[in-house]
Amino acid sequence: MKIVATKPKMLTDAHMHYCPGCTHGIVHRLIAEVLEELGKTDNAIGIMPVGCAVFGYNYFNCDMYQAAHGRAPSVASGVRRVVNPDNIIFCYQGDGDLASIGMAETVHACMRGENITVIFINNQIYGMTGGQMAPTTMPGEKATTCIYGRDPKVYGNPVHMSEMLATLTGPAYIERVACFDVAHVRKAKAAIKKAFQIQMAKKGLSFIEVLANCPTNYHMTPLDSMNFVKTKGCEFYPLGVYKDITTEENK
Repeated sequence: MKIVATKPKMLTDAHMHYCPGCTHGIVHRLIAEVLEELGKTDNAIGIMPVGCAVFGYNYFNCDMYQAAHGRAPSVASGVRRVVNPDNIIFCYQGDGDLASIGMAETVHACMRGENITVIFINNQIYGMTGGQMAPTTMPGEKATTCIYGRDPKVYGNPVHMSEMLATLTGPAYIERVACFDVAHVRKAKAAIKKAFQIQMAKKGLSFIEVLANCPTNYHMTPLDSMNFVKTKGCEFYPLGVYKDITTEENK
């Protein structure tokens, strides 16, 4: 039988704990593939969050840190300043970790223009802890702490992280992508690759926001949850590049 695909060597043989249909596994594979394609299999360091990806250090064949809740950008900043400058340093965080308790760390790492890459998984809900409303939960979207849907007059408005961070001078590259079909998975991979290449060129912080699904806490099938991201998610959080200094430099 002809082999048409294999598991990236940058991923371990550990069985992932994620719920069926969740896109965390897809993004893990994309990161692993890009690191291999860039020849960084021996020169990568990852920082994992508190949240659904808390056990991510079991899945990557590279040096990994476990950061306290929300502190991954701070840990990554410290790592960046003491290790080989040619190493790839990446954070992997969910919306509760990054946009709530870790908001200050995220903003100040961007303000400093730390030469790291932040992968932000935005599924608009607290996945690991039972489906509570997150900073990114959309208006009308239901959660265990807003059972009738998020009302901005009561709970405030959701945070658009990519748009907000793009107003800062420090970040070099910011893009929002999704993984609800093959074409968008390929675009997500291209964005992650460009983010790492910008880091390799030492141009500053790169931020990739991935609109993701959460079948369990959406109370949907994997397919329906993907369609929810494709329609409702992308309408409220438009995909695209929000900042790219490489295009500005070429003008």
